[in-house]
Amino acid sequence: MNKPLIKPAHASRNQPDKPFTDADYSLQTLLGGMSVEKFLADHWHKKPLLIRQALPGFGNWLNRESLTELACQDNSEGRLVQFKRGKCLLEYGPFDPETLRTLPKRDWSLLVSGVNHLLPEADWLLHRFDFIPAARLDDLMVSFAPPGGGVGPHFDSYDVFLIQGQGRRRWEISTQDDLTVVDGAPLRILQNFRVDESWELDPGDMLYLPPQLAHNGVALTDCMTWSVGFRAPKAEEIVGQFLTYLQDKLELPGMYSDPDLKQQKHVAEIPAAMLDWAEKTIKAAARWNKSDIADFLGRYLSEPKPHVYFDPPYRPKSLTAFTKAVQKTGLALDARSQMLFRGEAFFLNGERVEASTVMQPTLKTLADKRFLLPGECGQEQGQEMLALLYLWYQAGFLFPAG
Repeated sequence: MNKPLIKPAHASRNQPDKPFTDADYSLQTLLGGMSVEKFLADHWHKKPLLIRQALPGFGNWLNRESLTELACQDNSEGRLVQFKRGKCLLEYGPFDPETLRTLPKRDWSLLVSGVNHLLPEADWLLHRFDFIPAARLDDLMVSFAPPGGGVGPHFDSYDVFLIQGQGRRRWEISTQDDLTVVDGAPLRILQNFRVDESWELDPGDMLYLPPQLAHNGVALTDCMTWSVGFRAPKAEEIVGQFLTYLQDKLELPGMYSDPDLKQQKHVAEIPAAMLDWAEKTIKAAARWNKSDIADFLGRYLSEPKPHVYFDPPYRPKSLTAFTKAVQKTGLALDARSQMLFRGEAFFLNGERVEASTVMQPTLKTLADKRFLLPGECGQEQGQEMLALLYLWYQAGFLFPAG
């Protein structure tokens, strides 16, 4: 077994020490020689794509012991799926180590979401997929399964890249329209699954699947699978959250009054004047434009998930020491930070950032690359920029790269 990799993603620089270089896993290799334009036109959201050796030499990045250790941490999102007597059983972590050590030899799967927040290698890998907008990129999930293990035939509402780590797994897909799920099951397991095509993946192989495509992965040996998932907010979720956003912005003066009230025939009937007033008031309040929606999306899409929290530096550097450090080594966003922008508006971890015109090019570089080189965050950018970066450093959102 390889030595477990347990080192917090936020404790490393943006591109951690590793026995490989970016060139080893170039975009050209990742997509099997296909251009991004062709992949997006022919496959994204449309049809699956199998790429052999998309990440050559990838198999030993993580093992069962490493994933078990992560699944037992309080800050991880772990799930254990078992099949016993034809029934699917689901447990949520964090787990007791003994529980995971005494599992049977087959027919179960341990899954840990958000591994990109826990391991620098995982964060680095997730951002190999930056040819998709960051607003769509969700997280990297890793699973371990012994022979026969999986989560059953199912479909996802989002795009996913499935990367084979250690071992081998068979993936079966179906273009069936019947997506009826088993009643009472804790997961959305398909009641009727018809296999149209299947592949066996070896370490380094990768399978892309579009949304709503029925599929089933079964471990042939002890195996690890790394899943790069993408956000696909539901329409009702977006509308509901936007209405909450509008409510938080409401500052309406006045209240209902009826100085010319007249006695009405039915005491229980809602007065016409009250109805007219409510209609007029609501119409006046429920007005928005594209700028309001962009502001909402920036805050909503960059908002950390409920279980995510940031660690401010235990002994923060002074502003002077911080400035010297980033001038020498540059800086990087914490793996848990999400930074987006639209036009001149910037958003970091759910908050809108007001930035002067001179700061905007640097902030766009930080949002796109997730790091700044020494020359990009020094005195040339001005005291206003350094003060903002230092504020984020104190909150744990970024750190000097050295």
